[in-house]
Amino acid sequence: MRVFALYLFVAFFSLYAFRDWFKSACALVLLIAVIQHPDFPKEAAGVQGANPWNILLVFVFTAWLINRRVEKLRWDMPRGIGLLLAGYALVIVIGFVRRFVDMTNCEEFTRGELISEYFINTFKFAVPGLMIFDGCRNPKRMKMALVATLGVYVLLAVQVVRWMPIQSGLSGADLTERSRKILQNEVGFHAVNLSMMLAGASWALLACLPLVTGRWRKLGLIGMAMGVMFGQALTGGRTGYATWGAIGLIMCMVKWRKQLLLIPVAAVLIAVAVPGAVERMTQGFGRTDASGREYTDDYKVTSGRTTIWPYVIDKIMESPVIGWGRLGMNRTGLVAFLRYQLQESFPHPHNVYLECLLDNGVVGAIPILCFYFVILYMSVRLFRSKDKPWHAAVGGMSMALVLALLIAGVGSQTFYPREGATCMWVAMGLMLRVTVEARRQRPVPMRIPLVIVQPPRHAAPAGLMSTSKVSYEFAGFSDCAMSPCALLHGSVIRPVLNRHRFDV
Repeated sequence: MRVFALYLFVAFFSLYAFRDWFKSACALVLLIAVIQHPDFPKEAAGVQGANPWNILLVFVFTAWLINRRVEKLRWDMPRGIGLLLAGYALVIVIGFVRRFVDMTNCEEFTRGELISEYFINTFKFAVPGLMIFDGCRNPKRMKMALVATLGVYVLLAVQVVRWMPIQSGLSGADLTERSRKILQNEVGFHAVNLSMMLAGASWALLACLPLVTGRWRKLGLIGMAMGVMFGQALTGGRTGYATWGAIGLIMCMVKWRKQLLLIPVAAVLIAVAVPGAVERMTQGFGRTDASGREYTDDYKVTSGRTTIWPYVIDKIMESPVIGWGRLGMNRTGLVAFLRYQLQESFPHPHNVYLECLLDNGVVGAIPILCFYFVILYMSVRLFRSKDKPWHAAVGGMSMALVLALLIAGVGSQTFYPREGATCMWVAMGLMLRVTVEARRQRPVPMRIPLVIVQPPRHAAPAGLMSTSKVSYEFAGFSDCAMSPCALLHGSVIRPVLNRHRFDV
């Protein structure tokens, strides 16, 4: 029944896309909340990739291309961002081509599966963000996109709370075991990825408070943010816990300085509600050896990541400039080495920066890192706005979600776009749209040459020869100065002899 309802949803918005493609694009974003669910169809009629999300994407993308001319849309992404984005895409393409040409240690994938999973899927999850950037040209569309983006995180948190037993939050070990098994089977996203996504989402919801009017609506939004925090606590993702605290600290230091004391209050409330989260967070610390001396178990703290990172760094140093191409750990044989020599199962480095350097080298990492840090800088500037609610809300949402990737990336994640990053790309698209519109509406200082007014030949009353100035309008701009005598007698404005200028 749920699958039938899903197909009805997709069929409706696929056809509706040719009437209003933007609403269908928002529906496409909302589907991210269930795209990894075990019941979500992976193919249709035996055709690989023909799942409901891809089908709706094709219809929305086609409708967007058709309606761009009707709506007279012009691609106006800032040139610098466009160049960085093109460099980002080029790095991904080159890395894939290198992997596709050299299939060494890639027996588990056919070339068709490699194209589908590591080329098409990599780009398709960034497409909704680009489409929404292009079409979000009015407040109504901005609201729809904002609600759809944040709605995904709220729906994910609801699913986590729905399936995770509350009693599992009483023990760190129980929380870890159940979150890995239950969330993977019932929600579809891995607990580590969910923790990262929800860590940024709770702060993104709070950033939208300036858009909400009325006490009850504000309390409702705060309640949703707290619900997302509670859902994140039930994921058992330690990296996500640390990411949540770091994002809150940064956002408070940037703008919400009076709310700095609320972070520990929220942490205490979550600890009381989910004590297993505290136990999970402190696993590996304060252990005691046979002699009674306390020590820190690095393996437990990092879940074995510090064991494999030295091997990853060694492989990076073998090709530091251009890396090894996509799936560098497979291509170099590092996955097999770790499995058979160290009995460790690590298909990727579990560090977004090491993965980027391993696959693409320093040359490929530069445009990717520059892109994210420029986006973060632009988001911070908007978030700091005090008198423009839309700037603060959209900038804060983009800032929170990008920070979630950059901070949690120390222990997991990837720079290759995937399902969990779709809403982040949409948030970045909204942030860029607000930035473009703000620049377009910003008054440009006009510099007009200072003028000399030819005095009339006949004598004028002394009052009219006064040097006092009055404002007049010239070529659509006001506040230029001219003597009353010139206004009465219509003297010709002549070019100035001394080229002093002033701003209008």
